Amino acid sequence: MVPSLVKDSLSQLPAPQNPKIRLYNAEQVLSWEPVSPSNGSGPVVYQVQFKYTTSTKWSNVNNDPEGVNCMKITATECNFTKTNISKGFPLHFNVSLRVRAELEERVSPWVTVPWFQHYRNVTIGPPENIWVTPGEGSLIVRLSPPFDIHDSMVVFQYYVHYWEKAGIQQVKGPFMTNSIVLNALKPLRVYCLRVQAWLLWTKPNISRPGHLSNISCSKTMEDASTKLQQVILIAMGTFLLLLAMAGACLFMVLKYRGLVKYWFQSPPSIPVQIEEYLKDPAQPILEVLDKDSSPKEEACDSVSVVLFPEKEEEGVLQSTLKESIDLVHEPAGRGLS
Repeated sequence: MVPSLVKDSLSQLPAPQNPKIRLYNAEQVLSWEPVSPSNGSGPVVYQVQFKYTTSTKWSNVNNDPEGVNCMKITATECNFTKTNISKGFPLHFNVSLRVRAELEERVSPWVTVPWFQHYRNVTIGPPENIWVTPGEGSLIVRLSPPFDIHDSMVVFQYYVHYWEKAGIQQVKGPFMTNSIVLNALKPLRVYCLRVQAWLLWTKPNISRPGHLSNISCSKTMEDASTKLQQVILIAMGTFLLLLAMAGACLFMVLKYRGLVKYWFQSPPSIPVQIEEYLKDPAQPILEVLDKDSSPKEEACDSVSVVLFPEKEEEGVLQSTLKESIDLVHEPAGRGLS
Protein backbone atom coordinates (compact mmCIF):
# COMPACT_ATOMS: atom_id res chain seq x y z
CA MET A 1 0.00 0.00 0.00
CA VAL A 2 2.81 2.41 0.79
CA PRO A 3 4.44 2.25 -2.67
CA SER A 4 1.03 2.93 -4.23
CA LEU A 5 0.55 6.08 -2.12
CA VAL A 6 4.04 7.28 -3.02
CA LYS A 7 3.30 6.70 -6.68
CA ASP A 8 0.00 8.64 -6.48
CA SER A 9 1.68 11.57 -4.75
CA LEU A 10 4.41 11.72 -7.36
CA SER A 11 1.87 11.58 -10.20
CA GLN A 12 0.28 14.84 -9.11
CA LEU A 13 1.53 18.32 -9.93
CA PRO A 14 1.41 21.16 -7.46
CA ALA A 15 -1.67 23.36 -7.94
CA PRO A 16 -1.34 26.89 -9.38
CA GLN A 17 -0.98 29.45 -6.62
CA ASN A 18 -2.71 32.79 -5.99
CA PRO A 19 -5.34 32.68 -8.72
CA LYS A 20 -7.15 36.02 -9.01
CA ILE A 21 -9.57 37.73 -11.33
CA ARG A 22 -8.85 41.25 -12.50
CA LEU A 23 -11.98 43.29 -13.13
CA TYR A 24 -10.92 46.77 -14.25
CA ASN A 25 -13.39 48.71 -16.38
CA ALA A 26 -14.33 46.18 -19.06
CA GLU A 27 -11.37 43.87 -18.42
CA GLN A 28 -11.90 40.28 -17.21
CA VAL A 29 -8.58 38.55 -16.75
CA LEU A 30 -7.86 35.43 -14.68
CA SER A 31 -4.20 35.02 -13.68
CA TRP A 32 -2.12 32.71 -11.46
CA GLU A 33 1.46 31.89 -10.56
CA PRO A 34 3.31 29.34 -12.71
CA VAL A 35 3.86 25.77 -11.53
CA SER A 36 7.42 24.46 -11.32
CA PRO A 37 7.41 20.62 -11.58
CA SER A 38 10.06 18.60 -9.81
CA ASN A 39 10.59 16.47 -12.91
CA GLY A 40 9.18 16.06 -16.38
CA SER A 41 10.30 16.61 -19.92
CA GLY A 42 7.51 18.72 -21.41
CA PRO A 43 6.20 22.20 -20.57
CA VAL A 44 3.45 22.69 -18.02
CA VAL A 45 0.11 23.61 -19.56
CA TYR A 46 -3.03 24.92 -17.90
CA GLN A 47 -6.74 24.34 -18.24
CA VAL A 48 -9.48 26.74 -17.19
CA GLN A 49 -13.15 25.96 -16.57
CA PHE A 50 -16.12 28.12 -15.65
CA LYS A 51 -19.70 27.86 -14.51
CA TYR A 52 -22.56 30.19 -13.73
CA THR A 53 -24.19 30.08 -10.35
CA THR A 54 -27.38 28.98 -12.03
CA SER A 55 -25.63 25.80 -13.20
CA THR A 56 -23.90 22.95 -11.38
CA LYS A 57 -21.82 21.83 -14.35
CA TRP A 58 -18.32 23.06 -15.08
CA SER A 59 -17.54 23.89 -18.71
CA ASN A 60 -14.23 24.11 -20.53
CA VAL A 61 -13.15 27.52 -21.87
CA ASN A 62 -12.69 26.39 -25.46
CA ASN A 63 -14.13 29.14 -27.66
CA ASP A 64 -17.72 28.21 -26.93
CA PRO A 65 -19.67 30.23 -26.02
CA GLU A 66 -17.28 32.94 -24.73
CA GLY A 67 -14.99 32.99 -27.76
CA VAL A 68 -11.94 32.39 -25.56
CA ASN A 69 -9.66 29.35 -25.65
CA CYS A 70 -7.95 28.48 -22.37
CA MET A 71 -7.40 24.78 -22.89
CA LYS A 72 -3.83 23.49 -22.59
CA ILE A 73 -2.24 26.94 -22.67
CA THR A 74 1.27 27.73 -21.49
CA ALA A 75 0.41 31.30 -20.46
CA THR A 76 -0.44 31.99 -16.84
CA GLU A 77 -3.53 34.03 -17.59
CA CYS A 78 -6.84 33.72 -19.39
CA ASN A 79 -8.32 36.91 -20.81
CA PHE A 80 -12.12 37.03 -21.07
CA THR A 81 -12.29 40.74 -21.97
CA LYS A 82 -14.85 41.44 -24.64
CA THR A 83 -13.35 42.08 -28.07
CA ASN A 84 -14.43 41.71 -31.66
CA ILE A 85 -13.61 38.01 -31.32
CA SER A 86 -14.28 37.40 -27.66
CA LYS A 87 -17.73 37.83 -26.15
CA GLY A 88 -16.53 37.61 -22.57
CA PHE A 89 -18.82 36.85 -19.65
CA PRO A 90 -22.05 38.84 -19.35
CA LEU A 91 -21.34 41.70 -16.97
CA HIS A 92 -24.39 40.99 -14.80
CA PHE A 93 -23.83 37.20 -14.49
CA ASN A 94 -22.45 35.45 -11.43
CA VAL A 95 -19.39 33.53 -12.65
CA SER A 96 -17.04 31.09 -10.98
CA LEU A 97 -13.68 29.94 -12.42
CA ARG A 98 -11.15 27.23 -11.67
CA VAL A 99 -7.72 26.32 -13.06
CA ARG A 100 -5.31 23.37 -12.91
CA ALA A 101 -1.87 22.47 -14.26
CA GLU A 102 -1.03 19.53 -16.55
CA LEU A 103 2.26 17.90 -17.48
CA GLU A 104 2.08 14.86 -19.69
CA GLU A 105 -0.05 12.40 -17.72
CA ARG A 106 0.21 14.30 -14.50
CA VAL A 107 -2.35 16.88 -13.38
CA SER A 108 -2.70 19.18 -10.43
CA PRO A 109 -5.72 19.68 -8.22
CA TRP A 110 -8.27 22.30 -9.30
CA VAL A 111 -7.98 25.73 -7.72
CA THR A 112 -11.26 27.63 -7.62
CA VAL A 113 -11.67 31.38 -7.72
CA PRO A 114 -14.58 32.78 -5.70
CA TRP A 115 -17.54 33.73 -7.85
CA PHE A 116 -17.76 37.28 -9.10
CA GLN A 117 -20.25 39.59 -10.72
CA HIS A 118 -18.66 42.23 -12.93
CA TYR A 119 -20.94 45.16 -12.10
CA ARG A 120 -20.72 44.33 -8.40
CA ASN A 121 -16.94 43.77 -8.16
CA VAL A 122 -15.47 45.92 -10.92
CA THR A 123 -12.83 48.56 -10.27
CA ILE A 124 -13.77 51.67 -12.22
CA GLY A 125 -11.10 53.89 -13.66
CA PRO A 126 -11.35 57.63 -14.21
CA PRO A 127 -13.35 59.08 -17.11
CA GLU A 128 -11.42 59.26 -20.36
CA ASN A 129 -10.76 62.03 -22.91
CA ILE A 130 -11.48 64.86 -20.49
CA TRP A 131 -11.56 68.20 -22.32
CA VAL A 132 -12.07 71.49 -20.45
CA THR A 133 -13.23 74.61 -22.35
CA PRO A 134 -13.27 78.02 -20.58
CA GLY A 135 -16.54 79.96 -20.72
CA GLU A 136 -17.81 83.32 -19.46
CA GLY A 137 -17.51 82.76 -15.72
CA SER A 138 -17.79 79.02 -16.29
CA LEU A 139 -16.00 75.86 -17.36
CA ILE A 140 -17.37 73.33 -19.84
CA VAL A 141 -16.17 69.77 -19.22
CA ARG A 142 -16.53 67.10 -21.90
CA LEU A 143 -15.57 63.49 -21.27
CA SER A 144 -16.02 59.85 -22.23
CA PRO A 145 -17.15 57.08 -19.87
CA PRO A 146 -14.52 54.71 -18.42
CA PHE A 147 -15.94 51.94 -20.60
CA ASP A 148 -18.95 51.29 -22.79
CA ILE A 149 -22.11 49.90 -21.23
CA HIS A 150 -24.84 48.17 -23.23
CA ASP A 151 -27.34 47.68 -20.44
CA SER A 152 -30.38 49.87 -19.80
CA MET A 153 -30.20 49.08 -16.08
CA VAL A 154 -26.67 50.42 -15.68
CA VAL A 155 -25.58 54.06 -16.04
CA PHE A 156 -22.64 56.26 -15.17
CA GLN A 157 -22.95 59.30 -12.94
CA TYR A 158 -20.25 61.93 -12.77
CA TYR A 159 -19.08 64.16 -9.92
CA VAL A 160 -16.78 67.12 -10.46
CA HIS A 161 -14.35 68.06 -7.69
CA TYR A 162 -13.20 71.61 -8.39
CA TRP A 163 -11.51 74.47 -6.58
CA GLU A 164 -10.09 77.88 -7.23
CA LYS A 165 -6.32 77.65 -7.27
CA ALA A 166 -5.13 77.62 -3.65
CA GLY A 167 -8.81 77.56 -2.58
CA ILE A 168 -11.27 75.17 -0.93
CA GLN A 169 -12.44 72.13 -2.88
CA GLN A 170 -16.09 71.82 -3.83
CA VAL A 171 -18.10 68.99 -5.40
CA LYS A 172 -20.91 69.22 -7.94
CA GLY A 173 -23.02 66.34 -9.18
CA PRO A 174 -24.34 63.92 -10.04
CA PHE A 175 -24.33 64.63 -13.78
CA MET A 176 -25.84 62.09 -16.15
CA THR A 177 -24.42 63.48 -19.41
CA ASN A 178 -20.95 63.59 -20.93
CA SER A 179 -21.03 67.40 -21.15
CA ILE A 180 -20.89 69.24 -17.83
CA VAL A 181 -21.10 73.00 -17.26
CA LEU A 182 -19.74 74.52 -14.06
CA ASN A 183 -21.52 77.87 -13.65
CA ALA A 184 -21.25 80.75 -11.18
CA LEU A 185 -17.46 80.82 -11.27
CA LYS A 186 -15.42 83.96 -10.82
CA PRO A 187 -14.30 85.45 -14.13
CA LEU A 188 -10.63 85.51 -15.07
CA ARG A 189 -9.71 83.04 -12.32
CA VAL A 190 -7.79 79.76 -12.53
CA TYR A 191 -9.80 76.71 -11.46
CA CYS A 192 -8.58 73.14 -11.13
CA LEU A 193 -10.81 70.07 -11.29
CA ARG A 194 -10.96 66.29 -11.18
CA VAL A 195 -13.83 64.13 -12.39
CA GLN A 196 -15.07 60.91 -10.81
CA ALA A 197 -17.40 58.35 -12.38
CA TRP A 198 -19.84 56.26 -10.37
CA LEU A 199 -21.40 53.12 -11.82
CA LEU A 200 -25.05 52.81 -10.83
CA TRP A 201 -26.79 49.45 -11.23
CA THR A 202 -30.41 50.36 -10.68
CA LYS A 203 -32.07 46.94 -10.32
CA PRO A 204 -30.16 45.70 -7.25
CA ASN A 205 -29.41 49.32 -6.30
CA ILE A 206 -25.64 48.91 -6.40
CA SER A 207 -23.22 51.79 -6.95
CA ARG A 208 -19.48 51.60 -7.47
CA PRO A 209 -17.21 54.67 -7.13
CA GLY A 210 -14.46 55.12 -9.66
CA HIS A 211 -11.01 56.64 -9.50
CA LEU A 212 -10.54 60.39 -9.80
CA SER A 213 -9.08 61.75 -13.00
CA ASN A 214 -5.84 63.71 -13.20
CA ILE A 215 -5.96 67.35 -12.18
CA SER A 216 -6.79 69.76 -15.00
CA CYS A 217 -6.57 73.56 -14.57
CA SER A 218 -8.10 76.27 -16.77
CA LYS A 219 -8.76 80.00 -16.56
CA THR A 220 -12.31 81.27 -16.88
CA MET A 221 -13.19 84.00 -19.35
CA GLU A 222 -14.61 87.40 -18.52
CA ASP A 223 -18.40 87.65 -18.35
CA ALA A 224 -20.69 90.47 -19.55
CA SER A 225 -20.50 92.44 -16.29
CA THR A 226 -16.73 92.25 -16.27
CA LYS A 227 -16.59 93.48 -19.87
CA LEU A 228 -18.87 96.42 -18.98
CA GLN A 229 -16.69 97.29 -16.00
CA GLN A 230 -13.60 97.19 -18.20
CA VAL A 231 -15.24 99.48 -20.78
CA ILE A 232 -16.22 101.95 -18.06
CA LEU A 233 -12.76 101.88 -16.51
CA ILE A 234 -11.08 102.38 -19.88
CA ALA A 235 -13.39 105.31 -20.71
CA MET A 236 -12.79 106.94 -17.32
CA GLY A 237 -9.07 106.37 -17.60
CA THR A 238 -8.98 107.90 -21.08
CA PHE A 239 -10.99 110.92 -19.93
CA LEU A 240 -8.76 111.50 -16.91
CA LEU A 241 -5.67 111.13 -19.05
CA LEU A 242 -6.93 113.69 -21.59
CA LEU A 243 -7.92 116.03 -18.74
CA ALA A 244 -4.48 115.72 -17.17
CA MET A 245 -2.79 116.36 -20.53
CA ALA A 246 -4.96 119.44 -21.13
CA GLY A 247 -4.14 120.77 -17.67
CA ALA A 248 -0.44 120.16 -18.20
CA CYS A 249 -0.54 121.97 -21.55
CA LEU A 250 -2.36 124.97 -20.03
CA PHE A 251 0.14 125.13 -17.19
CA MET A 252 3.07 125.08 -19.60
CA VAL A 253 1.52 127.80 -21.76
CA LEU A 254 0.95 130.07 -18.77
CA LYS A 255 4.38 129.43 -17.33
CA TYR A 256 6.30 129.89 -20.57
CA ARG A 257 4.01 132.43 -22.22
CA GLY A 258 6.84 134.65 -23.46
CA LEU A 259 8.71 131.77 -24.95
CA VAL A 260 5.57 130.46 -26.64
CA LYS A 261 4.85 133.90 -28.06
CA TYR A 262 8.39 134.06 -29.37
CA TRP A 263 8.03 130.62 -30.99
CA PHE A 264 4.75 131.43 -32.70
CA GLN A 265 5.43 135.01 -33.95
CA SER A 266 5.95 135.41 -37.68
CA PRO A 267 9.58 135.86 -38.81
CA PRO A 268 10.65 139.27 -40.18
CA SER A 269 9.90 139.68 -43.89
CA ILE A 270 12.31 140.91 -46.55
CA PRO A 271 11.37 144.26 -48.18
CA VAL A 272 9.82 143.94 -51.59
CA GLN A 273 12.60 145.95 -53.28
CA ILE A 274 15.34 143.69 -51.89
CA GLU A 275 13.32 140.60 -52.80
CA GLU A 276 12.98 141.92 -56.38
CA TYR A 277 16.68 142.73 -56.47
CA LEU A 278 17.52 139.22 -55.33
CA LYS A 279 15.37 137.89 -58.15
CA ASP A 280 16.93 140.35 -60.70
CA PRO A 281 20.36 141.61 -59.58
CA ALA A 282 20.67 143.79 -62.71
CA GLN A 283 18.00 146.13 -61.38
CA PRO A 284 19.44 149.42 -59.94
CA ILE A 285 18.49 148.95 -56.37
CA LEU A 286 19.70 152.29 -55.05
CA GLU A 287 17.65 154.33 -57.54
CA VAL A 288 14.57 152.31 -56.73
CA LEU A 289 15.13 152.79 -53.04
CA ASP A 290 15.76 156.54 -53.46
CA LYS A 291 12.70 156.83 -55.64
CA ASP A 292 10.47 155.02 -53.29
CA SER A 293 11.98 156.57 -50.20
CA SER A 294 11.80 160.23 -51.43
CA PRO A 295 9.03 161.99 -49.55
CA LYS A 296 6.11 163.29 -51.53
CA GLU A 297 5.74 167.04 -51.76
CA GLU A 298 2.96 168.28 -49.64
CA ALA A 299 0.58 170.88 -51.12
CA CYS A 300 0.71 173.84 -48.76
CA ASP A 301 0.83 177.61 -48.89
CA SER A 302 3.72 179.69 -47.56
CA VAL A 303 2.95 182.17 -44.85
CA SER A 304 5.17 185.16 -44.14
CA VAL A 305 4.95 187.13 -40.92
CA VAL A 306 6.09 190.75 -41.08
CA LEU A 307 6.35 192.92 -38.01
CA PHE A 308 5.67 196.66 -38.15
CA PRO A 309 5.53 199.46 -35.64
CA GLU A 310 2.22 199.93 -33.81
CA LYS A 311 0.93 202.77 -35.94
CA GLU A 312 1.84 201.24 -39.15
CA GLU A 313 0.66 197.83 -37.94
CA GLU A 314 -3.02 198.71 -38.12
CA GLY A 315 -2.74 200.15 -41.62
CA VAL A 316 -0.76 197.25 -42.92
CA LEU A 317 -3.10 194.89 -41.22
CA GLN A 318 -6.13 196.48 -42.80
CA SER A 319 -4.55 196.56 -46.25
CA THR A 320 -3.51 192.97 -45.91
CA LEU A 321 -6.98 191.93 -44.82
CA LYS A 322 -8.48 193.84 -47.73
CA GLU A 323 -6.17 192.17 -50.17
CA SER A 324 -7.07 188.80 -48.76
CA ILE A 325 -10.78 189.53 -49.17
CA ASP A 326 -10.22 190.67 -52.68
CA LEU A 327 -8.38 187.52 -53.47
CA VAL A 328 -11.20 185.45 -52.09
CA HIS A 329 -13.91 187.25 -54.02
CA GLU A 330 -11.97 187.63 -57.21
CA PRO A 331 -12.67 184.23 -58.74
CA ALA A 332 -16.39 184.54 -58.06
CA GLY A 333 -16.47 187.86 -59.74
CA ARG A 334 -14.64 186.59 -62.76
CA GLY A 335 -17.01 183.77 -63.00
CA LEU A 336 -19.98 186.11 -63.07
CA SER A 337 -18.43 188.31 -65.73
